Amino acid sequence: MNKKKVRIISNPVVLLNLCTMRDKDTDSQGVRIAARKITRCLLYEASKNLPLVDAEITTPLTSFTTKTVDSDINIIISPILRAGLIFTDEAIDILPQACIRHIGMYRDEKTLKPVWYYNKVPMDAPNPEKFYIYITDPMLATGNSLIEAIKLYADKGIPIDNIKVICIIAAPQGIENIQKHYPDIEIITAAVDDRLNEKGYIVPGMGDAGDRIFNT
Repeated sequence: MNKKKVRIISNPVVLLNLCTMRDKDTDSQGVRIAARKITRCLLYEASKNLPLVDAEITTPLTSFTTKTVDSDINIIISPILRAGLIFTDEAIDILPQACIRHIGMYRDEKTLKPVWYYNKVPMDAPNPEKFYIYITDPMLATGNSLIEAIKLYADKGIPIDNIKVICIIAAPQGIENIQKHYPDIEIITAAVDDRLNEKGYIVPGMGDAGDRIFNT
């Protein structure tokens, strides 16, 4: 594993809410609230790669030059359905100029391979260097779904440095799998756990993130 490309955000707010999410006795509402708080922290960190420009601003007291996000870029939040939806509301609050492009995949429980059922990424990408992509999924387990999602954007010529993977809990095997295909991509996460079990679940993890978030 290339640890330089894995950014673990472990401030006290994240750790507190990570404990809440993992606890088997936390109900779905508690899991959702904790996930959103963690998501906000992760998105703030991930967005540090956005380019800045000078802006002239007039306050009630004076005019001055400050920095703001370049408006001449395209920001895309791409949640992997269904669990990745937990990131959407927070992302829109933080980056209201972002476009949401959903990716629908489920994991075949026998092969652990992703099965497509929805793709909202058929857009053109003129000036691909001006696209900034944040692919979100609470759990990075095998990494197979995320590899497929990254490929959607990388194949459009968008620089790998402009594509970030954001997850709440990751497994070493999943990270290594992604890095095998995309060694230069950055992964932002709240925790790297011990391993995957024989069913492809992260241990210690939090169980099935989608089930726990959506009470199914």
